[in-house]
Amino acid sequence: MRTLTGRTALVTGGSRGIGRAIAERLGRDGARVAVHYGVNETAAKETVTAIETAGGSAFAIGQELGVPGDAEGLWAAFDRHADGLDILVNNAGIAAPAAFGEVEEAAYDRLFAVNTKAPFFVTQAGLGRLRDGGRVVNVSTGLSRAALMPEHIAYAMSKGALDLFTSYLSKALGARGITVNTVAPGIVDTDINADWLRGSDEAWAGAAAISALGRVGRPSDIADVVAFLASDEARAVTGHWIDATNGSLP
Repeated sequence: MRTLTGRTALVTGGSRGIGRAIAERLGRDGARVAVHYGVNETAAKETVTAIETAGGSAFAIGQELGVPGDAEGLWAAFDRHADGLDILVNNAGIAAPAAFGEVEEAAYDRLFAVNTKAPFFVTQAGLGRLRDGGRVVNVSTGLSRAALMPEHIAYAMSKGALDLFTSYLSKALGARGITVNTVAPGIVDTDINADWLRGSDEAWAGAAAISALGRVGRPSDIADVVAFLASDEARAVTGHWIDATNGSLP
């Protein structure tokens, strides 16, 4: 069922993992999808091809985030392909696990530049393109609500600020009928987690045991929630933090 036909979506970090699953799902639902990438153009083009092969429409745009001028550069690339936006998914993010005493200032600054500052100013710069009745979905983490992995303290802080951004932005944009929500994944089987998660049966079993459902998350789990929030069915849902951790929080 192509519930998003006629709409245009932008997914930051849409070339791999959760972002790719979101881009492909929105494409299947009928949206024309801008697949943003930071450095991996090949992966972004593969995502575009996958969407088109499934009968959808997509294009790739490249812009490194967390650097001066990133928001302006991203939208300049977008404007070469589309006129206006209906769905913005701020998915791009990085992690830099380190014990509290070993967190370096440069790594801390980079986390906040990509995970917090970039979504703020990408959204701000995109307001003139975002149509009334549109959707903003921010991808956060369950770690912003539960200190399950102490080595992710700085990452969780950067995503916690993103959660507050969602709450305040929903008030700022509500008069235009634009909804703003956060989706928070738990442990998800993506390439970024491959080294430790797929490294042994014990690691996989331990990750699954954290979940009330006894399973490791899949990118499609998150994509399906984002697709709901992007649809008309979610028109009354705004300012919310959606737990998509498979019940991993205490």
